[in-house]
Amino acid sequence: RLRKHIADKAKLPILIFPEGTCINNTSVMMFKKGSFEVGGTIHPVAIKYDPRFGDAFWNTAKYSVMTYGFNVLTSWAIVCNVWYLPPMVKELEEEDAAHFANRVKAVIAARGGRSVPWDGALKRKKVKESLKEEQQKKYCQIV
Repeated sequence: RLRKHIADKAKLPILIFPEGTCINNTSVMMFKKGSFEVGGTIHPVAIKYDPRFGDAFWNTAKYSVMTYGFNVLTSWAIVCNVWYLPPMVKELEEEDAAHFANRVKAVIAARGGRSVPWDGALKRKKVKESLKEEQQKKYCQIV
């Protein structure tokens, strides 16, 4: 459906948040690659919240939905900086969706002054055992 939509030039662009969620303004989470598999032009936007007047980040481990809602509703303002970045397309036909997503992610992170060397979701959950085992096997082969 996405391919069909972007092929029709009469239709408006689709707004997609490839992170699926936000993190505490320190890093960019791993992008879901699905929106980068359909081709087309990506118009990256970097958004960074300014927590001086009110913090938009919801730490689900610390605050309930009621407490978070109360904090947002009683904050003086929710302020954010928004940067519209140059459009991006796949560099080569061979570039896969994951590489394209990571390239877009790096541009967004650089503009927003955030780090990207890891997936920000790791703050919320543990690494899968299968990924640990894969790295252990690679290390054993080196040793």
